[in-house]
Amino acid sequence: MDQFVITIGRQFGSGGRSVGEKLAEKLGVSFYDKELISLAAKESGMSPEVFQDVDEKAANSLLYSLSMGMYSFGNGFSAMGDLPVNDKLYLLQHKIIKEIADKESCVIVGRCADYVLRGNPKCVNIFIYANMAFRKEQSIKKHGIDAQRAEHIITKTDKSRANYYSFYSGQKWGMAENYDLCIDSSKLDEDKIVDLIAGYIRMR
Repeated sequence: MDQFVITIGRQFGSGGRSVGEKLAEKLGVSFYDKELISLAAKESGMSPEVFQDVDEKAANSLLYSLSMGMYSFGNGFSAMGDLPVNDKLYLLQHKIIKEIADKESCVIVGRCADYVLRGNPKCVNIFIYANMAFRKEQSIKKHGIDAQRAEHIITKTDKSRANYYSFYSGQKWGMAENYDLCIDSSKLDEDKIVDLIAGYIRMR
């Protein structure tokens, strides 16, 4: 199989991360999710704990900084000093995602990876979603979330992810046209979803 990169966007509680892990294992390729935080911390010399708190959360200053010429994607990272931690993490992850996609087949969860790799012919973009009842059940069972607060946490997390995606990509999170496959995880078990995506990759 030729080199490929699979990006996975996911609603909270839909099982997207677990699908990504199983898919990477099935295909024998690297899996990147929280690993991107560690790589960004290593490259920047900052603590992973600092980045952990702002992961996939938008700041409000990057576009202004870009417009004022404080940062240029072609100029390395020398002008990042005055940017908020959110923006530093996004820019580092942006750079790392591109480097990873150039050298290996892999599965990447979140972090606007589909947008970062837009136009890359090796890239296949997946979005995993499900109805609220299913996501509440999964959140309670898998994440130990209190049943009374589950829907609030799901809604809040999805809103944060949507804001992050919209801010850094200028596009709407979860829109079908941004992805190659959109899969309702409440309709199939995870192993079948993994088989479905793997089959699509092989057909591509």
